[in-house]
Formats: sequence, C-alpha cells, structure tokens
Amino acid sequence: MALPTLPLGYCTNVHPGRTVAEVLAGLDRYTLPVWGRVGRPVAAGLWLAKPVVDELFAAPDGLSRFRDELAARDLPCYTLNAFPYGDFHAARVKEQVYRPDWSTPERSAYTSRCAAVLTVLLPDGVEGSISTLPLGFKGFDHPGDFLDGCARRLLATAVMLDRRRWETGRVIRLAVEPEPFCLLETTAETVSFFERLWQLARHNEAAVREHIGVCYDVCHQAVEFEDAADVVRRLDRAGVRINKVQVSCAIQLDRPGENPGGVAALRRYIEPRYLHQTFARRPNGEVVERLDLSEEVLADPLMLAADTWRVHFHVPVDADRLGPLGTTRPAVAEALAAVAALPYAPHVEVETYTWEVLPGAGPGDLVGGLARELEATHRLVAAGGRP
Repeated sequence: MALPTLPLGYCTNVHPGRTVAEVLAGLDRYTLPVWGRVGRPVAAGLWLAKPVVDELFAAPDGLSRFRDELAARDLPCYTLNAFPYGDFHAARVKEQVYRPDWSTPERSAYTSRCAAVLTVLLPDGVEGSISTLPLGFKGFDHPGDFLDGCARRLLATAVMLDRRRWETGRVIRLAVEPEPFCLLETTAETVSFFERLWQLARHNEAAVREHIGVCYDVCHQAVEFEDAADVVRRLDRAGVRINKVQVSCAIQLDRPGENPGGVAALRRYIEPRYLHQTFARRPNGEVVERLDLSEEVLADPLMLAADTWRVHFHVPVDADRLGPLGTTRPAVAEALAAVAALPYAPHVEVETYTWEVLPGAGPGDLVGGLARELEATHRLVAAGGRP
C-alpha cells in the first residue's frame, strides 16, 4: 500500500490559537504563505484548544461558518490534534500538557466535541483522525484502577465514533500518541494497553479496533532508542492500527563526554516552556533517562559517560545536523518506508511545534522553515519513505 495521497500539512499547534479568530489569523499569516512557497495544495492539520472548540459551539452557525472560512482559503482538514487541551503557548507548559488525562470526563467530552467539529470539516470521501495524549503522565499520582478508567472512557469514545459513522457516514479515528514519561511510553506498553482495552471492550471490540489506534510520533520512539521500522512492525503484528503519523525529529548528541562543543550547543536548548525528556544510551546498552533537559543533566557524570543522547526537542525535520548536534532524521525515512508497507494508509503530518523556542529561530523564519519541512517530507512520502 502506498503512503496517503492527501495534501500534506503541518500541525498548527506551532501557532497560538486561543480563539477562533487567532486560529484563522495563523492560517492567513503562515499556512497560506507556506502553500505559496511549496507550490502544491496544503492541508490544515488543526490544533483546536478547548476554548476554541467551545467558541465554535457557542453560536448556532459556529461550525458551519468555520467550515466556510476553511473552504474560502481552500484548506482541507482531515486531522485534528486534540492532545493540548489548554494554552499550548503559555509561558510554562511542561507537564501541564498532560492534564486533563483520559480518566476524566473533561478529556472525553473535549474529544467528543473535536469529533463533532471534524465531522463538519471533513471533505467528502475522506476519513478523519484525531490525535490525543497517551492516557496520562507517569509523574502524577494515579489510583490503582487508572488504566481501566482510561480504557472505559476510550471504549465509550469508540462507541460514540461508531455511532457517528452510522449517522453521518463520516469515519473518524482516535490516535493515542505514546510519549516519553507518559503511561504509554514504549511500544511494549502501548501494545499491552491495547490488549487490555480489547478485553474490556467485549461486545464492542470491533468498534474499538476500528476507531481507536495510535498516533506514531516518530521522534518520541526515536528518543526511546526504539527502531522505527520495528515500531511499525510490532504494532501491526499486534493488531494496533496506526491512524496517524507525525513526522518529527529529535536532537541527537554522540559521545557527549568527548564533545564539549556539542554539550555547549545543547545548553542553548534549555528553555522554560516545554518538557524536553532526555535519554542516554550507555556502552552496555542501558538507557538512562531524565525528565527534562537542564544544567544538571549536562553536568551529570552518568549521562556524560553515555555513547549517545537523544532529547525530546522537536527540531526541523529537514535538518540532518544543527551545528555540532545531530538529529534523528534517519528515523523519519525508516518510519515512512515501514508505514508504506501497511495494508492501509495512515494520515501523515509534520509536527515541529517548537519554532518559537528554537535557538536563533522565531516567527520571522517560520514560513520558510515550514515550507522546507513540507518539501522534504513530500519527497519522502512520494518516494515511499526511501531517501
């Protein structure tokens, strides 16, 4: 099966989006000029925070007017990012991005409303996807039945999506996104949870398998030192559907103890807004992990003795190197080649949400940077993942 032929897009969580007007302003200021640079249709991979979704429902014609605004810009939308619930551009986001978690009614209600929005926005004959957080954050306290509580809410969401399919003819799939330091972090943890979910589903197992799957963010599993092709194969063998692929790159630093220039360059990526989980693979294969990139991590003797560091800091997906730092870009080609062999075509979008906090970058560089990312990804998609 080939990779999807839908217009490629990037996730708009890179832009502030606290109101509907702000979302549309981001499309006008950035997305449309990016389209002009790449010279081919571009999709709107929308991030709609809860206040934006609430605003869309506040007026009787809010959804239809928003659909018409996208149509006037000729921007199709087939996927939403419903992972960040609140202000993803606050001064400090860090671990708060994992709240509310999937054990709460707030998370399931927000996701249901996102599905209603996407039902209206979907082009005819196109299926939809919604990415969401991997249940919750490991650093928070959770009751003993937390996973089962999340599973029950996901089951109810699958039933809702299945009912919506029969009522509207629109197929929308939820894509749970594993991430470092979350309840679903590794591929093994993800497969184990889905097996648990299917067991709890009983008579609704078919609806769950159809509508609940995974969002494979390439940099997340690369940071965990998981092989990209193996991730895809293991999920496929287990029967876990990959509903969405987020093309993303992490930072890589080789031989940190012998590379003071690389360590000094990495210091510039310490910043207060987002979590940058840092993993180090030692010569014996052991992986040491730290919650966030910090001065303490850069000076940690255990970390400095490692062969390789990988940092969950989304960097431009067309970049093989960032000065003395490397990136996990090879994993993108490996992942897309493996996904191209699946019997179905997951949605693909670029997700580099960190442009505002990249050293030396900023809004002035954004259109050109996003265009370069889309061009590089388009070439890989067109070649079936072969670089």
